[in-house]
Amino acid sequence: MKIQWYPGHMTKAKRAMSEDIKIIDIVIEMLDARAPMATSNPDIEKLAVGKSRIIILNKADMADERVNKEWLNYYESKGCLCMTLDSRKNQFTKKLMPLIEIAAKEKRERDLKRGIKNRPVRTMITGIPNVGKSTLINSIVGKAMAKTGNKPGVTKGNQWIRINKSVELLDTPGILWPKFEDEHTGEMIAFIGSINDMIVDTTELASVFIEWCFKNDESLLKERYDIAGNTVEEVLKEIAIKRSCLKKGNEYDYEKAAAILIQDFREGKLGKISLEKPKEVE
Repeated sequence: MKIQWYPGHMTKAKRAMSEDIKIIDIVIEMLDARAPMATSNPDIEKLAVGKSRIIILNKADMADERVNKEWLNYYESKGCLCMTLDSRKNQFTKKLMPLIEIAAKEKRERDLKRGIKNRPVRTMITGIPNVGKSTLINSIVGKAMAKTGNKPGVTKGNQWIRINKSVELLDTPGILWPKFEDEHTGEMIAFIGSINDMIVDTTELASVFIEWCFKNDESLLKERYDIAGNTVEEVLKEIAIKRSCLKKGNEYDYEKAAAILIQDFREGKLGKISLEKPKEVE
């Protein structure tokens, strides 16, 4: 599948980020733990050159725990501060704040040498659409300050949030980059819902996912739907039967069955799945 999606507001958001980042001390990039490499925006990496960085592997509760550990080791081997997170739980104080303090150590030392005391550390949280940034922000502030939703592009503008006397956080809209370098990246991003579903052929996307399951773990489909299909068409047909996906004339509605499959994956109903492993992308 050749997938590309770069709406106009992302150009504006990237331009704003390139200006805001000049006053930022720490860049926090949130990735989807199920596909960390595919959900890492190369534009953010370029903009963050020279800044302290923290990598958050979000939705880790939906990914394979063993693979999560492999990714932690991978990023740590690259010299990155990295953590796993379930953004739906309030883990900010326990997990993220200690990393922010580690990343801010050099900045605070420089301030002291210059005679600057108590200047807040400015952090920026970034990531592609639908990786869970707004949900994390809401857990931090304890109320629905940042809009959340299950579709990409919910956050439209930047907003500053005062965490405490020593840390300020800039929330930014999710942005992609103009052109995906390969089909794999586009497919992974489409699987997790970071691209507008209106531009994606749902049946074709589900077919790619089924092929991935055949290659990696067929039991994911068979256990969820109690089916025995060995081809893409057989799997979609059996899901259509199990979920009563029928058109007029009792024809099987493959598109509806495909949508159910993709949504079940996104909601974690197929089990803990890691679409990428470090050894596969190095």
